[in-house]
Amino acid sequence: MFNNENKEIRISKTLNFPLPLVWEAWTNPEYLVNWWGPKGFTSTIQQMDLKEGGEWKLVLHGPDGTDYTNRSIFKEVIPLKKIVFEHFNPHFITTVVFESLNDKTVMDWRMLFDSEEMRNIVVTAHKAEDGQKENVEKLEHYLREKIKEIEDL
Repeated sequence: MFNNENKEIRISKTLNFPLPLVWEAWTNPEYLVNWWGPKGFTSTIQQMDLKEGGEWKLVLHGPDGTDYTNRSIFKEVIPLKKIVFEHFNPHFITTVVFESLNDKTVMDWRMLFDSEEMRNIVVTAHKAEDGQKENVEKLEHYLREKIKEIEDL
């Protein structure tokens, strides 16, 4: 059996938030812009057409002022279950699977590269493994703030 382990970056995390809120944070550009990107980065979403074949264009703004243009195409969207998108330059396929666990959400986030070499280049040049962990930390922080906001209403 073919093993993709050496070609992927993966993080699985149980988030202490209900699935509908986590899904909304991933799929609503007004929420997503608040947490997407590694620590120190901000983002501007130019387009996010969340459907099969839909385009997602965003710019990550680095802490040093460098802008990183990103373009992806959504390959599969199953509400409250799964998001798959193809990212270009560098090329990889991201699959995020969501599972409800009582009032929590299990999130499995995989980035599959074309080769082990490309994965290693992205990890070395862009610290992608750390970036993915930081992205999840920012998501959790954002969701905590969102829950507080809802509770204060």
